[in-house]
Amino acid sequence: MCLGIPGKVVELTDPDAYLAKVDVNGIRRTISIRLLADTGLDIGDWVLVHVGFAMAKIDEREATATLDAVQKMGQAYRDEIDAYRSSTVN
Repeated sequence: MCLGIPGKVVELTDPDAYLAKVDVNGIRRTISIRLLADTGLDIGDWVLVHVGFAMAKIDEREATATLDAVQKMGQAYRDEIDAYRSSTVN
């Protein structure tokens, strides 16, 4: 199962390379934001993250609701967090 986990953009680490640091449930990783290049993504914005890539920009209310829902999925949520924890973007 593939889940998009809400994460908050905390730093635009390399805008020219479309890289940003995102906090997902207390885990901070640099991810690709290339798919959202035309959305005007900025620090403080929320995105759905799947294994190192921001897939969609969402608002804080949707982020909270989505996080609540996926946490109730148990093992699928834990698997996605583990995948995020071990992901890197080169």
